[in-house]
Amino acid sequence: MTQIAVDLHMHSALSPCGDKEMTPNNIVGMSMLKALNVIAVTDHNSAKNVPAVAHAAKGLGLQILPGIEVTTKEECHILAYTPDIESVLALDTILYKHLPMVKNRPDYFGHQYIMDEEDEIVGEVDKLLISATDLSVEALKTIVDEMNGIIVPAHIDRKSYSIMASLGFIPMDLKIRTVEISRGMSLKKARESFPVSPEIQMIQGSDAHYLEDIAEREYFLDVPDLKRDTLLKYLGYFR
Repeated sequence: MTQIAVDLHMHSALSPCGDKEMTPNNIVGMSMLKALNVIAVTDHNSAKNVPAVAHAAKGLGLQILPGIEVTTKEECHILAYTPDIESVLALDTILYKHLPMVKNRPDYFGHQYIMDEEDEIVGEVDKLLISATDLSVEALKTIVDEMNGIIVPAHIDRKSYSIMASLGFIPMDLKIRTVEISRGMSLKKARESFPVSPEIQMIQGSDAHYLEDIAEREYFLDVPDLKRDTLLKYLGYFR
């Protein structure tokens, strides 16, 4: 086994709450400076900047785990990870169809920039990405399962936008293997505070919206290699 440094929850300038400096190359550059091994850019309900991030990381030894932070109809934030760029973009397309017809107001919520591999702005998403989709947690799990991906409930310790705040528990039939707790929450306190099965492992991510907030070498996984399939098997139950 190898101990690898990860940050599996961060936002690019595609998320309206993400800083404009959170460009693909800046994210990869900062992750390299901080000696991370694996990162996941998990924008709200979209993956349109994941290809540019993957391109920026090519040949650098930094693994990119394709992901999205999905808001379900219960207003749970769920991290969805997939095995490749094609599948995360397919999930992006599905999620867009399940977002309400609420237009983004950049002057109020912030811009939702789509960027290329040179950090050039090539478009903006018109729907407000921080809206809740009309997909339930169970429906999202089914969709991601069919893509050979996995889901991880995000920041379960928060009083809003978490599965514990919204549902009060983690449904057993979801067969969740991993949950995320917030930066700053100790694993010991999380175990004591939340009724989560001891079989469910807890991880942490930075939820960075600014470059300086990307994790240092502080969150680690013990895995044999950096392959995406290996990471997905570590994080989730496979059928």
